Amino acid sequence: MEIRKEEKSTIIQGSLGLLAMLGVVYLSTAIDTPVISASARLAMYLLAGLMYGAVAFAVFAQGWMLFTDKLSRQRLYSAVLFFIVGTLDVLHIATFVGVSLFGFMPGYTVSAWFMLLSHLLGALGMLFIFSVPDKQVSMRHKAAAFSGASVLLLVGIVLLYKYQFQLPQLLGNQAPGTTKQAVWIVVPFLYTLGIFAILYRYRKERPPAALTVVCALLFMMIGHILLTAAEPFDIGIAHVAGEWFTAISYYYVLKGVYRLTIEEPFRGQQLAEAQMMHMAYHDDLTNLPNLRRLKERLAGHLVPEGRTGLYTGVAVLNINRFKAINDAFGYRAGDKLLTDLGARVSRRCLPEEGVYRMGEDEFAVTIPEYSDPRAIEIRALQLLKSIHPAVTIENTEYHISLSMGLSIYPLDGQNVEQIIQNADMAVHNGKEQGLEFVRYTAAIKNQTQSRIELENDMRKGLEREEFFLEFQPQVSLDSGRVVGMEALVRWNHPRRGVLSPGEFIPVAEDSGLIVPLGEWVLRTACSYNKKWQDDGYTPICVSVNLSMRQFRQHNLADKVDCILQEVGLEAKYLELEVTESMTFDIDTAFEQLQRLKRLGVHISIDDFGTGYSSLYYLKTLPIDRLKIDRSFVKEVMLDGSGAAIVSTIAMMAHHLQLKVTAEGVENEEQLEFLKLQNCHEGQGYLFSKPVPAGLFERRFLTRIAG
Repeated sequence: MEIRKEEKSTIIQGSLGLLAMLGVVYLSTAIDTPVISASARLAMYLLAGLMYGAVAFAVFAQGWMLFTDKLSRQRLYSAVLFFIVGTLDVLHIATFVGVSLFGFMPGYTVSAWFMLLSHLLGALGMLFIFSVPDKQVSMRHKAAAFSGASVLLLVGIVLLYKYQFQLPQLLGNQAPGTTKQAVWIVVPFLYTLGIFAILYRYRKERPPAALTVVCALLFMMIGHILLTAAEPFDIGIAHVAGEWFTAISYYYVLKGVYRLTIEEPFRGQQLAEAQMMHMAYHDDLTNLPNLRRLKERLAGHLVPEGRTGLYTGVAVLNINRFKAINDAFGYRAGDKLLTDLGARVSRRCLPEEGVYRMGEDEFAVTIPEYSDPRAIEIRALQLLKSIHPAVTIENTEYHISLSMGLSIYPLDGQNVEQIIQNADMAVHNGKEQGLEFVRYTAAIKNQTQSRIELENDMRKGLEREEFFLEFQPQVSLDSGRVVGMEALVRWNHPRRGVLSPGEFIPVAEDSGLIVPLGEWVLRTACSYNKKWQDDGYTPICVSVNLSMRQFRQHNLADKVDCILQEVGLEAKYLELEVTESMTFDIDTAFEQLQRLKRLGVHISIDDFGTGYSSLYYLKTLPIDRLKIDRSFVKEVMLDGSGAAIVSTIAMMAHHLQLKVTAEGVENEEQLEFLKLQNCHEGQGYLFSKPVPAGLFERRFLTRIAG
């Protein structure tokens, strides 16, 4: 185990103290004629006594007057103890030099008793104080402790005064069992117990303050041994050294108690405050400065005084398809990607630039104080190109792409909030357009405002029932009969007319409105299907797309079941379409799909082949159908690769006993090719585009009935 610096220092100090004690004992016994005169030794003795008396009362004052609102049990009891010990030490010195205090008889006997009682109480007190757990105490506790100590000290002094003439009988030196020898043995034992108690209590992490108290106890023990070992009781080298060891030990007590009960808690509080400040201004995951720190730092660069003609840029970086990575590999992989990217951007930045995490998958870089705004654009592009796109996830290397939006002060905004907001708008605008880098313009702000207005209109549209469904037939390629239908949502906007899903579904997904919209689509599609069955039409299955947000709902199966029960539609006439990206987390997807299958609904994989395909999940997940994406169907007569993909998917589905539906069938050549591949069903403009419910009923359901 590695020994820390403080522990080494304690060991060295303790060793030097023990060596000094042995040296003093040797000198006091080996040298017959003292080198230092008796008067000099007496002066040194008295000086040491006065010093440790003063330090003892300093310990008392520390507990009585300093930081009384944060008084701890250890500090309080130490103050009480040294109030008693200091008083006894003063009486010891006074009676030793012939001063009569409170009527005590001056001389060796009474002085020795005061000294022995001081040492005994000191040893017992230190053992008790540092053996019990420490905690905060109240002012009432403080008053009670000092009142009790004063009464105890007064009683003790009165008893000593009353029996002072009988004390010499208890200090005889002729027998090993005398009181003095007993105290000489017991006190070092108590000090040793105190040392072990402290070391055991702080065995996991030994703070410097605790080690200081250990030194204090060791020096108190050495001082006691030197003061009480030699006979007769004269002012020899051992006694002088004992007094000085006691003075040093009291200083260590003062220092140790202060550090243990005041300094270290204060430093701990400072450390906690610093950690809280760090947490307030830094991101937990990447440890980069956060948006709050970005605003503060950026404010310093945007101060106009003395910086006329200088420009500062804010570039916002966004990871493309970050949600898909999270869905595919889990949040741990996403966290690793964010941490890794933050480190890469930091390494590529210049010293005057700063990197910040704005939230989720966005980072910001400040590019301060250029004289030419074009230079900021060049630097931002240089930074974007320098970031290595490869990332390793689960031992496999993938390439990520980034988008960057840039705004420049004061051209693109007049304050911190505007500059950051405009850079963020620019990056999102670039992602929507598939661009890698976009500089903010006023047109971007207009587009963003339009998007916000569309989101607000969508909330109102759900309340006002502005949405409606269209249905596209699904046709059996063998019989040519309509065997199913897909429900597709449309929006009759009050000002902009009928909007296709591509215009409002991305807004719904970003805002979370996709969940209530998806539930409305599901309920409405089931209601139409049930109505048509009640009207006597041949029952067919209706397909409804699930969004990612819907699929992640833990109570999705309960909601679907509730809608089916509410509408009265049998579960076998409902098919739920999920995308491959929803099945990346195989365990979660399996549990969710199992809950849905237990209801009796059908499950299909929509746009199959465009995402992360795995034979493992195909044979594991409880699915009924694969829907071949229209992009492959479109190319079957133009590209051999497209034809091979469609053929492979169809063959694989047959082996797995899954049905196959081809989307986007637009001409007879495609239809004939799909028939050769034994596709079960087709869907596309060759049969019909999506049509309103009434037209679907008249054009297709009546034909089935006929």
